[in-house]
Amino acid sequence: MTTDDLQQRFDRAFAPLQKAIETGRIPGGVLGIVDREGHRLTRAIGLAQRIPSERPMREDTWFDLASLTKVIFTTPRILALAEAGAIDLDAPLTTLLPDLRQYDANAWERQVTFRQCLGHQTPFPAVEPIYTYGRDPQLLRAFVLQREWRRLDEPVYSDINFILLGLAMERLSGKSTRDMDPGQGFAFSADPVQSAATEDCTWRHRVLCGEVHDDNCSALEGAAHAGLFGTAGSVLDFAQGLLDGTGASEGVIALMCTPLSDKRTHGWELARAGWFGGDACSAGTIGHTGFTGTALWIDFDAGRAWTLLTNRIHPTRHFDSGIQDLRRQVGNLINGA
Repeated sequence: MTTDDLQQRFDRAFAPLQKAIETGRIPGGVLGIVDREGHRLTRAIGLAQRIPSERPMREDTWFDLASLTKVIFTTPRILALAEAGAIDLDAPLTTLLPDLRQYDANAWERQVTFRQCLGHQTPFPAVEPIYTYGRDPQLLRAFVLQREWRRLDEPVYSDINFILLGLAMERLSGKSTRDMDPGQGFAFSADPVQSAATEDCTWRHRVLCGEVHDDNCSALEGAAHAGLFGTAGSVLDFAQGLLDGTGASEGVIALMCTPLSDKRTHGWELARAGWFGGDACSAGTIGHTGFTGTALWIDFDAGRAWTLLTNRIHPTRHFDSGIQDLRRQVGNLINGA
Protein backbone atom coordinates (compact mmCIF):
# COMPACT_ATOMS: atom_id res chain seq x y z
CA MET A 1 0.00 0.00 0.00
CA THR A 2 1.39 3.42 -0.95
CA THR A 3 1.48 6.26 1.55
CA ASP A 4 -0.73 8.31 -0.81
CA ASP A 5 -3.35 5.56 -0.84
CA LEU A 6 -3.25 5.33 2.94
CA GLN A 7 -3.62 9.11 3.24
CA GLN A 8 -6.62 9.17 0.90
CA ARG A 9 -8.39 6.39 2.80
CA PHE A 10 -7.65 8.12 6.09
CA ASP A 11 -8.91 11.53 4.96
CA ARG A 12 -12.18 10.03 3.69
CA ALA A 13 -12.73 8.10 6.93
CA PHE A 14 -12.00 11.11 9.15
CA ALA A 15 -14.88 13.13 7.69
CA PRO A 16 -17.75 11.29 9.49
CA LEU A 17 -15.87 11.53 12.81
CA GLN A 18 -15.50 15.27 12.29
CA LYS A 19 -19.21 15.56 11.51
CA ALA A 20 -20.20 13.55 14.62
CA ILE A 21 -18.22 15.97 16.78
CA GLU A 22 -19.41 19.12 15.02
CA THR A 23 -23.04 18.04 15.53
CA GLY A 24 -22.46 17.32 19.21
CA ARG A 25 -22.97 13.56 19.05
CA ILE A 26 -19.51 12.79 20.50
CA PRO A 27 -17.16 15.09 22.48
CA GLY A 28 -13.95 13.95 20.77
CA GLY A 29 -12.02 11.17 19.14
CA VAL A 30 -8.81 9.91 17.61
CA LEU A 31 -8.68 7.96 14.35
CA GLY A 32 -5.64 5.87 13.49
CA ILE A 33 -4.62 3.58 10.65
CA VAL A 34 -1.52 1.43 10.12
CA ASP A 35 -0.41 -1.05 7.47
CA ARG A 36 1.76 -4.14 7.66
CA GLU A 37 4.85 -2.15 6.63
CA GLY A 38 4.40 0.31 9.49
CA HIS A 39 3.03 3.31 7.62
CA ARG A 40 0.58 5.02 9.93
CA LEU A 41 -1.57 8.08 10.37
CA THR A 42 -3.38 9.44 13.43
CA ARG A 43 -5.49 12.54 13.94
CA ALA A 44 -7.37 13.92 16.94
CA ILE A 45 -10.39 16.16 17.04
CA GLY A 46 -12.77 17.62 19.61
CA LEU A 47 -12.61 17.50 23.38
CA ALA A 48 -11.05 14.96 25.74
CA GLN A 49 -13.24 16.38 28.50
CA ARG A 50 -16.33 18.56 28.43
CA ILE A 51 -17.26 18.86 32.12
CA PRO A 52 -16.49 20.20 34.66
CA SER A 53 -13.93 21.95 32.43
CA GLU A 54 -12.90 21.55 28.82
CA ARG A 55 -9.68 19.95 27.57
CA PRO A 56 -8.76 19.34 23.92
CA MET A 57 -8.33 15.85 22.50
CA ARG A 58 -4.75 15.00 21.49
CA GLU A 59 -3.26 12.22 19.42
CA ASP A 60 -1.52 10.92 22.55
CA THR A 61 -4.62 11.07 24.78
CA TRP A 62 -5.09 7.97 26.92
CA PHE A 63 -8.39 6.10 26.63
CA ASP A 64 -10.22 3.64 28.82
CA LEU A 65 -10.25 0.85 26.22
CA ALA A 66 -13.10 -1.05 27.92
CA SER A 67 -13.73 -4.38 26.16
CA LEU A 68 -10.71 -3.98 23.90
CA THR A 69 -9.08 -5.36 27.06
CA LYS A 70 -10.52 -8.73 26.05
CA VAL A 71 -8.61 -8.87 22.76
CA ILE A 72 -5.48 -6.83 23.52
CA PHE A 73 -4.74 -8.13 27.02
CA THR A 74 -6.63 -11.33 27.83
CA THR A 75 -7.00 -13.28 24.59
CA PRO A 76 -3.29 -13.20 23.61
CA ARG A 77 -2.28 -14.33 27.11
CA ILE A 78 -4.79 -17.18 27.28
CA LEU A 79 -3.77 -18.40 23.80
CA ALA A 80 -0.06 -18.13 24.64
CA LEU A 81 -0.63 -20.15 27.83
CA ALA A 82 -2.43 -22.78 25.77
CA GLU A 83 0.42 -22.89 23.26
CA ALA A 84 2.88 -23.37 26.13
CA GLY A 85 0.81 -26.25 27.48
CA ALA A 86 -0.27 -24.47 30.68
CA ILE A 87 -3.93 -24.50 29.59
CA ASP A 88 -5.96 -26.99 27.58
CA LEU A 89 -8.50 -24.86 25.73
CA ASP A 90 -10.99 -27.72 25.62
CA ALA A 91 -10.66 -28.54 29.31
CA PRO A 92 -13.14 -27.10 31.81
CA LEU A 93 -12.25 -23.99 33.78
CA THR A 94 -12.20 -26.18 36.88
CA THR A 95 -8.71 -27.39 35.91
CA LEU A 96 -7.53 -24.00 37.24
CA LEU A 97 -10.63 -23.03 39.22
CA PRO A 98 -11.56 -26.25 41.06
CA ASP A 99 -13.77 -24.26 43.44
CA LEU A 100 -16.06 -23.01 40.66
CA ARG A 101 -19.57 -23.95 41.90
CA GLN A 102 -17.80 -26.30 44.30
CA TYR A 103 -20.95 -27.15 46.27
CA ASP A 104 -22.66 -28.74 43.25
CA ALA A 105 -20.54 -31.31 41.41
CA ASN A 106 -23.11 -31.45 38.59
CA ALA A 107 -23.42 -27.70 38.06
CA TRP A 108 -23.37 -26.72 34.39
CA GLU A 109 -20.82 -23.98 35.11
CA ARG A 110 -18.27 -26.67 36.00
CA GLN A 111 -18.39 -27.99 32.42
CA VAL A 112 -17.60 -24.65 30.73
CA THR A 113 -14.28 -24.70 28.85
CA PHE A 114 -11.65 -22.06 28.15
CA ARG A 115 -12.39 -22.17 24.41
CA GLN A 116 -16.12 -21.66 25.01
CA CYS A 117 -15.37 -18.59 27.12
CA LEU A 118 -13.06 -17.15 24.45
CA GLY A 119 -15.78 -17.54 21.82
CA HIS A 120 -18.69 -16.48 24.06
CA GLN A 121 -20.28 -19.88 23.52
CA THR A 122 -21.59 -20.24 27.06
CA PRO A 123 -25.08 -19.58 28.49
CA PHE A 124 -23.93 -17.00 31.04
CA PRO A 125 -26.13 -13.88 31.18
CA ALA A 126 -25.01 -10.94 29.07
CA VAL A 127 -24.94 -8.44 31.95
CA GLU A 128 -24.69 -8.85 35.71
CA PRO A 129 -24.28 -5.93 38.15
CA ILE A 130 -21.67 -7.66 40.31
CA TYR A 131 -20.65 -4.29 41.77
CA THR A 132 -24.03 -3.98 43.51
CA TYR A 133 -23.15 -6.91 45.80
CA GLY A 134 -20.37 -5.06 47.63
CA ARG A 135 -16.97 -3.42 47.36
CA ASP A 136 -14.70 -6.14 48.76
CA PRO A 137 -12.84 -7.42 45.68
CA GLN A 138 -11.95 -10.79 47.19
CA LEU A 139 -15.49 -11.39 48.39
CA LEU A 140 -16.78 -10.49 44.93
CA ARG A 141 -14.37 -13.00 43.36
CA ALA A 142 -15.84 -15.67 45.63
CA PHE A 143 -19.31 -14.51 44.66
CA VAL A 144 -18.51 -14.90 40.94
CA LEU A 145 -17.22 -18.43 41.54
CA GLN A 146 -20.04 -19.62 43.79
CA ARG A 147 -23.04 -17.90 42.26
CA GLU A 148 -25.67 -20.14 40.67
CA TRP A 149 -25.74 -18.27 37.40
CA ARG A 150 -28.93 -17.79 35.44
CA ARG A 151 -28.62 -20.05 32.39
CA LEU A 152 -29.76 -18.61 29.06
CA ASP A 153 -31.29 -20.74 26.31
CA GLU A 154 -28.75 -19.51 23.73
CA PRO A 155 -25.15 -18.27 24.10
CA VAL A 156 -24.67 -14.50 24.15
CA TYR A 157 -21.72 -12.15 24.45
CA SER A 158 -21.02 -12.04 28.19
CA ASP A 159 -18.40 -10.33 30.33
CA ILE A 160 -18.68 -13.27 32.74
CA ASN A 161 -16.71 -15.39 30.25
CA PHE A 162 -13.68 -13.13 30.45
CA ILE A 163 -14.01 -12.41 34.16
CA LEU A 164 -13.63 -16.16 34.69
CA LEU A 165 -10.70 -16.36 32.26
CA GLY A 166 -9.07 -13.61 34.28
CA LEU A 167 -9.61 -15.46 37.53
CA ALA A 168 -7.96 -18.49 35.95
CA MET A 169 -4.94 -16.38 34.94
CA GLU A 170 -4.76 -14.98 38.46
CA ARG A 171 -4.69 -18.49 39.94
CA LEU A 172 -2.02 -19.62 37.48
CA SER A 173 0.25 -16.60 37.96
CA GLY A 174 -0.37 -15.94 41.65
CA LYS A 175 -0.94 -12.26 40.79
CA SER A 176 -4.01 -10.08 40.67
CA THR A 177 -4.91 -8.77 37.24
CA ARG A 178 -3.75 -5.25 38.12
CA ASP A 179 -0.37 -6.62 39.16
CA MET A 180 0.16 -8.30 35.79
CA ASP A 181 2.16 -6.68 32.98
CA PRO A 182 -0.41 -4.76 30.91
CA GLY A 183 1.81 -4.83 27.83
CA GLN A 184 4.02 -2.28 26.11
CA GLY A 185 2.28 1.09 25.89
CA PHE A 186 -0.68 0.04 28.06
CA ALA A 187 -1.65 0.50 31.72
CA PHE A 188 -4.52 -0.18 34.12
CA SER A 189 -4.96 3.52 34.95
CA ALA A 190 -3.79 6.80 33.48
CA ASP A 191 -3.00 10.38 34.41
CA PRO A 192 -6.36 12.22 34.43
CA VAL A 193 -4.78 15.25 32.76
CA GLN A 194 -3.75 13.08 29.81
CA SER A 195 -6.92 10.97 29.60
CA ALA A 196 -10.25 11.14 27.84
CA ALA A 197 -13.05 11.51 30.37
CA THR A 198 -15.81 8.94 30.46
CA GLU A 199 -18.98 9.07 32.52
CA ASP A 200 -20.22 11.25 35.36
CA CYS A 201 -20.73 8.12 37.44
CA THR A 202 -23.99 7.93 39.35
CA TRP A 203 -22.62 5.75 42.17
CA ARG A 204 -19.02 6.97 42.40
CA HIS A 205 -20.30 10.55 42.22
CA ARG A 206 -17.59 12.00 40.00
CA VAL A 207 -16.57 12.32 36.38
CA LEU A 208 -14.32 9.35 35.69
CA CYS A 209 -11.02 10.18 34.09
CA GLY A 210 -7.98 7.93 34.17
CA GLU A 211 -9.81 5.33 36.28
CA VAL A 212 -11.76 2.40 34.91
CA HIS A 213 -15.32 3.12 33.89
CA ASP A 214 -16.59 -0.49 33.91
CA ASP A 215 -18.50 -0.92 37.16
CA ASN A 216 -17.65 -4.57 37.73
CA CYS A 217 -13.98 -4.08 36.92
CA SER A 218 -13.85 -1.20 39.40
CA ALA A 219 -15.48 -3.22 42.17
CA LEU A 220 -13.23 -6.23 41.50
CA GLU A 221 -10.21 -3.87 41.52
CA GLY A 222 -9.07 -5.32 38.22
CA ALA A 223 -10.57 -7.90 35.90
CA ALA A 224 -9.78 -9.37 32.50
CA HIS A 225 -12.88 -8.18 30.65
CA ALA A 226 -12.10 -4.44 30.94
CA GLY A 227 -9.74 -1.98 32.60
CA LEU A 228 -6.93 -1.54 30.07
CA PHE A 229 -5.84 1.99 29.12
CA GLY A 230 -3.90 2.96 26.03
CA THR A 231 -3.38 5.55 23.31
CA ALA A 232 -4.11 5.33 19.60
CA GLY A 233 -0.39 4.77 19.13
CA SER A 234 -0.22 1.80 21.50
CA VAL A 235 -3.34 0.23 19.94
CA LEU A 236 -1.82 0.61 16.46
CA ASP A 237 1.48 -0.85 17.70
CA PHE A 238 -0.43 -3.90 18.93
CA ALA A 239 -2.30 -4.23 15.63
CA GLN A 240 0.85 -3.88 13.55
CA GLY A 241 2.47 -6.61 15.63
CA LEU A 242 -0.30 -8.99 14.61
CA LEU A 243 -0.13 -7.89 10.96
CA ASP A 244 3.64 -8.40 10.64
CA GLY A 245 3.85 -11.39 12.98
CA THR A 246 6.11 -9.80 15.59
CA GLY A 247 3.43 -9.33 18.25
CA ALA A 248 2.41 -12.95 18.77
CA SER A 249 3.31 -16.42 17.53
CA GLU A 250 1.97 -17.73 14.25
CA GLY A 251 -0.19 -20.21 16.15
CA VAL A 252 -1.72 -17.58 18.42
CA ILE A 253 -2.52 -15.28 15.49
CA ALA A 254 -4.05 -18.20 13.59
CA LEU A 255 -6.39 -18.97 16.50
CA MET A 256 -7.43 -15.31 16.68
CA CYS A 257 -8.63 -15.71 13.09
CA THR A 258 -10.15 -19.20 13.51
CA PRO A 259 -13.98 -19.11 13.67
CA LEU A 260 -15.76 -20.67 16.63
CA SER A 261 -19.16 -19.56 15.34
CA ASP A 262 -20.55 -17.46 12.51
CA LYS A 263 -19.83 -14.33 14.57
CA ARG A 264 -16.73 -15.01 16.64
CA THR A 265 -13.22 -16.38 16.68
CA HIS A 266 -11.06 -17.00 19.74
CA GLY A 267 -11.72 -13.66 21.42
CA TRP A 268 -12.52 -11.55 18.37
CA GLU A 269 -15.50 -10.75 16.16
CA LEU A 270 -15.57 -12.00 12.57
CA ALA A 271 -16.28 -9.81 9.57
CA ARG A 272 -19.88 -10.31 8.48
CA ALA A 273 -22.77 -8.37 6.98
CA GLY A 274 -23.95 -5.57 9.23
CA TRP A 275 -21.13 -5.70 11.76
CA PHE A 276 -19.56 -2.55 13.18
CA GLY A 277 -16.45 -2.82 10.99
CA GLY A 278 -18.48 -2.03 7.87
CA ASP A 279 -19.32 -4.19 4.88
CA ALA A 280 -16.36 -3.20 2.69
CA CYS A 281 -13.61 -5.00 4.61
CA SER A 282 -12.29 -8.37 3.51
CA ALA A 283 -13.38 -11.71 4.93
CA GLY A 284 -9.99 -11.87 6.63
CA THR A 285 -10.89 -9.10 9.09
CA ILE A 286 -11.33 -9.40 12.84
CA GLY A 287 -12.36 -6.65 15.22
CA HIS A 288 -13.78 -5.67 18.56
CA THR A 289 -15.48 -2.71 20.20
CA GLY A 290 -15.50 -1.21 23.69
CA PHE A 291 -18.43 0.31 25.57
CA THR A 292 -16.65 3.60 26.26
CA GLY A 293 -16.52 4.29 22.50
CA THR A 294 -13.38 2.44 21.43
CA ALA A 295 -12.78 -0.06 18.64
CA LEU A 296 -10.07 -1.87 16.67
CA TRP A 297 -10.22 -3.77 13.39
CA ILE A 298 -7.45 -5.76 11.69
CA ASP A 299 -7.74 -6.76 8.03
CA PHE A 300 -5.13 -9.47 7.44
CA ASP A 301 -5.99 -9.85 3.75
CA ALA A 302 -5.52 -6.13 3.02
CA GLY A 303 -2.63 -5.79 5.47
CA ARG A 304 -4.02 -2.85 7.42
CA ALA A 305 -5.68 -2.05 10.71
CA TRP A 306 -7.63 0.92 12.01
CA THR A 307 -8.75 2.14 15.40
CA LEU A 308 -11.44 4.62 16.32
CA LEU A 309 -11.16 5.84 19.91
CA THR A 310 -13.86 8.13 21.27
CA ASN A 311 -15.28 9.27 24.61
CA ARG A 312 -18.85 8.80 23.42
CA ILE A 313 -20.22 8.17 26.96
CA HIS A 314 -18.93 11.49 28.33
CA PRO A 315 -20.66 12.81 30.32
CA THR A 316 -23.38 10.12 30.12
CA ARG A 317 -24.14 6.83 28.40
CA HIS A 318 -27.83 7.73 28.25
CA PHE A 319 -27.62 9.55 24.92
CA ASP A 320 -27.71 8.38 21.32
CA SER A 321 -24.18 9.09 20.13
CA GLY A 322 -24.66 7.27 16.83
CA ILE A 323 -21.46 5.33 17.48
CA GLN A 324 -22.55 2.18 15.64
CA ASP A 325 -23.26 4.01 12.40
CA LEU A 326 -20.08 6.04 12.79
CA ARG A 327 -17.99 2.88 13.13
CA ARG A 328 -19.54 1.39 10.00
CA GLN A 329 -19.02 4.58 8.00
CA VAL A 330 -15.37 4.81 9.03
CA GLY A 331 -14.73 1.16 8.17
CA ASN A 332 -16.41 1.43 4.77
CA LEU A 333 -14.50 4.57 3.82
CA ILE A 334 -11.16 3.13 4.93
CA ASN A 335 -11.86 0.07 2.83
CA GLY A 336 -12.79 1.97 -0.30
CA ALA A 337 -16.58 2.08 -0.24
